[in-house]
Order: sequence, then C-alpha cells, then structure tokens
Amino acid sequence: MANQRLFPALVITRNSLRAQGSFAEAQAAFLEPDPASVARLSAMLLELEVGIVAHFYMDPELQGVIASTGYRHTQISDSLLMADRAVDMVRAGAKRIVVLGVDFMAENVRAVLDGAGFGDTPVYRVDEREIGCSLAQAAEAPEYLLWLDQASQTTPSLHVVYINTSLYTKAEAQRRIPTITCTSSNVVRTVLSAFAQVPELSVWFGPDTYMGQNLTALFETLAERPASEIAALHPQHDRQTIRALLKRFHFFPRGNCIVHHLFGDSVARTVKSNYADSYITAHLEVPGAMFRLGLDAQRAGRGIVGSTSDILNFVGHVVDCAVEQQGLPSEVKRVSFVLGTETGMVTSLVRRIQSSLERDTLGRIEVEIVFPVAEESVTATGQPDLPVIPGPMSGEGCSLEGGCATCPYMKMNSLDALFNLLKRIGNDETSLAAFAPRVRQGTQTRHPSLDIAVEPINHMREFTRDGRLSDALVMDVLSRNQP
Repeated sequence: MANQRLFPALVITRNSLRAQGSFAEAQAAFLEPDPASVARLSAMLLELEVGIVAHFYMDPELQGVIASTGYRHTQISDSLLMADRAVDMVRAGAKRIVVLGVDFMAENVRAVLDGAGFGDTPVYRVDEREIGCSLAQAAEAPEYLLWLDQASQTTPSLHVVYINTSLYTKAEAQRRIPTITCTSSNVVRTVLSAFAQVPELSVWFGPDTYMGQNLTALFETLAERPASEIAALHPQHDRQTIRALLKRFHFFPRGNCIVHHLFGDSVARTVKSNYADSYITAHLEVPGAMFRLGLDAQRAGRGIVGSTSDILNFVGHVVDCAVEQQGLPSEVKRVSFVLGTETGMVTSLVRRIQSSLERDTLGRIEVEIVFPVAEESVTATGQPDLPVIPGPMSGEGCSLEGGCATCPYMKMNSLDALFNLLKRIGNDETSLAAFAPRVRQGTQTRHPSLDIAVEPINHMREFTRDGRLSDALVMDVLSRNQP
C-alpha cells in the first residue's frame, strides 16, 4: 500500500513527543534525562573545570544529560567542530578536555590543541580500550598506503582525505602525496576548486568508497545540468570542465562506514514507495541508492544530501518555514523527514525542532522523524522501567534490509564511563595514561600531531577561510614528484 508507514518514527508537537515502534520508543526514552544525573554531571564538570566535546552520534542518554547541564564548556557537534570548540573552551578557562567519540576524534582534538599552543592541556577518552572506526581503520591498512604510492606516480596529483581518519593516516598520506583533509559538507567545493586551480590535475579521494561513488554520480549528473546550477557550485566550471574532471577523479575502492553501509537498496525502495510525502535526508556516506534518492529529493526542494550538520540545519529551516506559514487553527500540518544517517543525532534534532515549535502558538504543526531501520534493531534489557534500548546486542538485528543505523564504537562512550573517568580525574590522575588519545607512530621520527599530520588539516582550514586552495598547497602539487 502506497505511503503505508513501515518504519519506526517520532512525532513531535509543541507539547508532546510520541514514539511509534519499539526502536523509536527506545530513542525517546532518553530525551528527558534523569535530573539527578544532570545535577551530578553539572557539579563534577564545574568542580574539575572539564570541557566536553561530543559527536552527534553519541547514544541519546549521554547526549540528553550533557545537553541538559547548561554548562558552558560542552559541545555536541560533528568531528571538525569538536576540535575547534575544544580550543575555545581552553581559551575560556577549561583545564581539561574529554572527547566523547572514536579515537581519531580524540587525536584530532589533541593535534589542534597542540597547534594552538595548548599542548599542556590534558585530553581524555572515556575508555581504556581502543574506540575504533571501520572507515579510519580502512585508511590505516597497507592497501590504502599502496594505493597512495601508486597515486603519487601520476602528476600533478592531490589526495583529498576524509577528516574521519587518524593522524597516522594523515601523516603517512602527506609524506607520499600532497594531501588536504575534507568534511562531508565541504568535499564537493574542495574537489571542484582543486580541479579549477590546477590544470590537468588528478584527484584521489579516500577512504570512503560510498562517498567516492556518490561524488562520481554527482559529477556525472552535474555534467548534464544547466550552466546556472553548475556555476552555483563553482563559478569556474561548466559542463565541459565537469566532463573532463571525471576522467581524473579517483576514489579508494574498499573503505566503508559500517553504519551507513546499512542504508541499502531495500531501504531506499521502501522509502521511495512509502514515504513519497516526506523530506529525504541522506548523508554523503550512504550507499548509492539512498544517495540518489536524496539527491533527487534535494533537486526537487524536498531533501538534503550532505553532512550531519547540513541535515540538522535543513530540518530546522523547513520546520521554521512551516511554523511561519500560519493557517487555520483547525488545520494540523505534518512535516515528515526520513533520517538517512546515524540515529544518534536524534537528540540534537529533536531539541532543534522543539525550539522551533515553541513559536507554533496555534499548535498546528506535527514533525515526524522516520528511522529507516529494522524494528528488531533494539536490545531487550529485561528491566520493567526501560525494556528496550537502541541498538542490537552483539550486532544482532543489523542488516542491509534496514539495519540498526547505530555505531557500536560510538556507543562505547556511555554515561557510566564518563562518570568513572571524572571520578578518576578528581582522585586518581596517575592512572589516566590509558585514557589519553592513542596516536599510532608511522615512519616519521617526530610525533605526528606536532608536524606532518597537521599539514592536511591546516590546508583545509585555509581553504575554509579563503575559498580556494592555498598557494603553498598548489605549489606542492605542482612541484612534487616532477620528472
């Protein structure tokens, strides 16, 4: 049946939050955090002068408590902004930084603090074990470095590496081939600018295979679009230059995020058949079918393809517009969004929506957040007060037919783990060495966070500031490995 609702969802109004399906119930259970936990965390952070930077993909309990503290040195964001906010916190008086994310995020925070002159500020993870990332691990494999060695034989060449990689990867890449980091929100502009600035350039993108495939598909369709649409992305490109760059754009063939891998063909077909009235959001890391669905929706003004922050901003803008278009009090308008990314961002998403709905004085707007996941993607706890929680036990319930859409590595960051770390900071700081960021040593003799590993990050910062590749990076591209 067309438009039959098959996926779990949250329905948000000015005065209510309704969960439909057990997965959504598990998400909603943590959106109103325990007041005692909020008070306890607030007191500990204030006493210890600790700043917290957390990723959007944290579990909803942890995010809910952090966001409810009102403490000034807390930030929930994407990975790049985490490092920037850590610097801001230290400048504003924070004495220590706790990173709630995977290990490459802690490394990046450490490197950026070092570069800003705050090398003496301690940075901590919340688990003594490795907090991995399938995408970052793919880029640390010998296969990836061999791919870069081969890429360096083609001149001129530029390596565009996803920010979601380790310092080891960034250092080893920069040693082999001129490298600039990118995020999912600036990768299109970075690639197009590079091709515009360096004649006959070859670009090598990695390690995310799905994103590489999606960029290729984007450029292929862009080559057939009106000149005005191409110029809106980059004024120095037209159909001819887009077709030409396709021959020189390459991506690593074997690197994927295990979460976005779950948004397969079956999920995309169900969304297309049953959620035609919904706005479609899709992260750039999702497989091709979901990406094409999101891209088509974006071009029709009914969706967004981009980063986590792009999705958050898009949803907020659409809800704001719905609130501003006041109708009759008796009319209820539902605005529906399919969430094509990790479900951990639901906490920030719901708070953003609720903030907009406070202005819905007529109480006529309903916002639906649809989770394209399997209903079995929850774990039964056996506890009567909270019978299920998001995410499967030991991976059960994840499938390509609509998976758990939740990162098991991110979920190693828990509220209990955060409290345990803070207790140690207050009482047993000698045992904290295992909680420091883990920086894998490469072929460099110096610490990567202090030299070559930060060069690709700095190139991206200069690009973000100036809107073009720096002269130093272009010179490196033109001079490196010339015959």
